Amino acid sequence: MNRRHLLRGALATGLTATAFGASLDPALAADAASAVLRDLEAAAETYGYGYRGQAPNRVLANLAGDFARLRPLLDAPQPVAARIRVCRTAGQMAGMVAIVLHDLGARTDARAWFATASTAARESRDDDLLAWTLAREAMVPLNYGAPRAAAALAEQARRAAGNRATPAATLAAAVTARAHALAHQREQARRAVADADALMERLPAGARADTWLTHGKHHVHLSHALTALGDTRRARESQQRGLELSAQTSTMTRSLLTLDAAACDHHDGDTEQACRRATTVLVDLPAAYRTGLVHHRALDLYRSIPARHHPEPAVRELYDLLSA
Repeated sequence: MNRRHLLRGALATGLTATAFGASLDPALAADAASAVLRDLEAAAETYGYGYRGQAPNRVLANLAGDFARLRPLLDAPQPVAARIRVCRTAGQMAGMVAIVLHDLGARTDARAWFATASTAARESRDDDLLAWTLAREAMVPLNYGAPRAAAALAEQARRAAGNRATPAATLAAAVTARAHALAHQREQARRAVADADALMERLPAGARADTWLTHGKHHVHLSHALTALGDTRRARESQQRGLELSAQTSTMTRSLLTLDAAACDHHDGDTEQACRRATTVLVDLPAAYRTGLVHHRALDLYRSIPARHHPEPAVRELYDLLSA
């Protein structure tokens, strides 16, 4: 699957922020194609369960195909209630397209789709969806080297979410903690970790499901924040809890947790073990997952290792694998 060809085809159908601005006409009269809309709402829920062992490019192709089916609904006059449902579904699907692109390392494309998702969220009048979209978008600069930009987006997400204990508010606080930790803003990071934990304690069980649309990966976020803070004891606790809560098919989640564990090894003085752990992750990964986010996180580990260690066999092996 050629990712860029796929995206050009999807975007050519008008799935951009500009198209939303033109197609989300407030003059709503006619009834929507309710059966199609119900099907797409169910599809969005299904996509929310993540990759489930599928290659990211396959998930991306399926998402973009279903997202294209929304175009007739966006163009058709509808009652207000139906239009809100269409826009909410469009926001969810566009956000999940962006998540996959982020995971694949397509930062520019991911940001474009997050812009579409934000426009749809605003049109749907769903503050939780808007907060979720902004928090998810913050992960693009967060994971690709711009933590201060990520913190600004995450704070926007927190303002959109308000003070209610929702998955979006909890996610926004957790992403804020990660961003501040990576920006070496320790006090802000620790406050955000405490806020995220407090919100998580108040979340109902259904909101803690392990999906892209809820907040089942709390310990994945905390692991990254605490690892960046150098609090390796608590980070390892979150890594263990995150592994316990994630399915064996959650390949990317489990790989990122293991790479956090490798970073903790390095912080605690065992650089050899850190490199061996990271190398094992990369070797064991299916080819479809070896680029993008996981590769970048492993590269971050290598770059944190002082040059005097670079000739060591385990460090060299990791470097060779990353350079292949």
